[in-house]
Amino acid sequence: MSGPETIGVIGAGAWGTALAQMLASDGRDVILWAYEPEVVEAVNADRRNPLYLPSANLAPTIRATGDLADLSAIDTVLVVTPAQVLGRVLSRLARPPRDLVLCSKGIEAGTGRLMNDVAREASPESAVAVLSGPTFAHEVAAGLPTAVTLACGGGRAQWERLAPALARPAFRPYYSDDVAGAEIGGAVKNVLAIACGVVDGLALGQNARAALIARGYAEMLRFGEALGARAETLAGLCGLGDLVLTCSSTSSRNFSLGKALGEGASAAELMADRRTVAEGAFTAPVLAELAAARGTPMPIVAAVDEILKGEDARNVVASLLARPLKAERDAGL
Repeated sequence: MSGPETIGVIGAGAWGTALAQMLASDGRDVILWAYEPEVVEAVNADRRNPLYLPSANLAPTIRATGDLADLSAIDTVLVVTPAQVLGRVLSRLARPPRDLVLCSKGIEAGTGRLMNDVAREASPESAVAVLSGPTFAHEVAAGLPTAVTLACGGGRAQWERLAPALARPAFRPYYSDDVAGAEIGGAVKNVLAIACGVVDGLALGQNARAALIARGYAEMLRFGEALGARAETLAGLCGLGDLVLTCSSTSSRNFSLGKALGEGASAAELMADRRTVAEGAFTAPVLAELAAARGTPMPIVAAVDEILKGEDARNVVASLLARPLKAERDAGL
């Protein structure tokens, strides 16, 4: 009897490495593609990824590679590259896998496309799913309990293939067929996490952060529903759950970026180190533009975009607080 099929993971940043570690926790073979040769060498020789996830002692069944051809025989591939390079990486695959599971959160700059649209164009023969939810990489790698949304574009048939392959005792996926909703929740929450970091950096208090999370969630709902996402999806793990996690901890790269902005650092200086990607910084201008074009009020997103473009954080916050008073259920902040 043959063992469980090998799973591929494209992208050996913190999140990709953590997913590989989680998948290998039951002895399954995992092939992890890394861009950096030094990561490939460290994973294979030392069972470590010192660049991105130094805390993890990696399982022996993880094999790192720098050659995408090594994934050509694998049917299930998780894609964990930065959102802005996802299409380019997928176009280099020699053979489209049966199932592509997108684990990157963002919107493509220049086109405004969600990642599932990018993936379908780059790999049209693959069934596309989205894995998203409240997930800090170091906790997943350590085997701490985690629940996620697994939104399957291939419907129940794809879910029945993927759920047994991805689920582990401490990693629990929940089914959805709302791919757009799962993606929108993950993309918007990154921008809102920057906003919460700014609030923390400006020492505006817990009341302000709680209000921002609630009003930011209202923006997420408005934008999602305008693009056909379901409200119940955004109320779940991939929307509200992820929003609460990343708006509350410096373990979030986006929150940390916002906190530094609130403390007075410039966006240009902070973004100069591209080793770790705060995806919300790339998503904010695209999201602000899409919302404005659709007439969807997203004042918090617009404020983050202004701060990233160099506006003084205190002045931007003051402008938000000076908006006209209105009923809570009305559109806008």
